[in-house]
Order: sequence, then structure tokens, then C-alpha cells
Amino acid sequence: MLKKLRISKHKRVRKNIAGVSGKPRVAVFKSGQHIYAQIIDDSKGETLAAESDLKIKTGTKKEKAAKVGEALAQKAIKVKITKIVFDRGGFAYHGRVAAVAEGLRKGGLQF
Repeated sequence: MLKKLRISKHKRVRKNIAGVSGKPRVAVFKSGQHIYAQIIDDSKGETLAAESDLKIKTGTKKEKAAKVGEALAQKAIKVKITKIVFDRGGFAYHGRVAAVAEGLRKGGLQF
């Protein structure tokens, strides 16, 4: 039930959010244990950069999420991306999802 609700929210949001070459979309997915984020150019249909907390061993889930955001921001700057559109994937903008966003901002990306 909750998964269907999240997916329907995500579909509703995705009608209005699309990443283009100049301003790609950052999609966030979280499972019970891990968090994943990727930068997507929807006009070409390709992933430009991706990061997850699978390799990060220390810290709380929220701290790991912030590190994922900072690491993704570093990868984005290497491929000359400074402005993004944030797609929370139907999840509430709270906790780990918000920590990823703060990590992206701390890394130098603009929403």
C-alpha cells in the first residue's frame, strides 16, 4: 500500500519535473538500509553521475546520506554541472532525502 502511494506521488511529480542538458535531474531512491542518488539528463535518457552509500561504512543513515550528496556534487562539478532539479522520488522531503539535498548544496550545486 505505501509503495503504491509513493509511486503514484512520484508519477504525479514527474509530470512536471524533467532534467535537460543545462539543468539535469537528481533522482533519489532510499531503501530500508541504503540511499542512492543519480544525475539524469532526461532529454538524452542517460545517467551522468551516480552515488550510493554502499561503500560508506561509518555513521548513521542520515550522515551517510549527506556524504552521498557531497560525493555526488563533486562528481557533478567534474562533469561541469552546477544547476540541478531535485527529484525526491515520491519520498517526503525529510530525514535522509533532505540530508542528500543539503549535501548537494554543501558540495556547491544550486537547485
